Amino acid sequence: MPLLFSYGTLQLPAVQQSTFGRLLHGHVDELIGFEKALFEVLDPAFVAASGKAHHAIVRYTGNSAHTVQGMVFEITDRELAEADSYEPEPYARLSVTLASGRQAWTYTVMT
Repeated sequence: MPLLFSYGTLQLPAVQQSTFGRLLHGHVDELIGFEKALFEVLDPAFVAASGKAHHAIVRYTGNSAHTVQGMVFEITDRELAEADSYEPEPYARLSVTLASGRQAWTYTVMT
C-alpha cells in the first residue's frame, strides 16, 4: 500500500471524509530538505470549497536543516488517485524519503 505524507489540508478530518470517505490513521513524520511556504491557488472551485486562496506547499531546498512536520498515512491505490484529483493545479505528486526512512508520496509545486 502506498504512503502519503501530508503537511496540510489532507490531515483535516473533514477533508479526509470528503476525499476518501473515511478517516485516515497516520503517524507523525518529517520531510527533510524541504521548507513550507504559502502558495496561491487559482482554482475557484478549490478556493470556494476550502474557504481560502493561500495554501501550504513544500519546496525542495536540499538543506538538511530545513524540515517539514506532518503525518504519513497508509492509503490504497484508489485513495492515492483520489488525492491526485483533490489537489488543484499546479500541485504535483512527488516521491520522497521521510526522516523515518520510509518512502512516501507528497504534493509540491514543480517550478
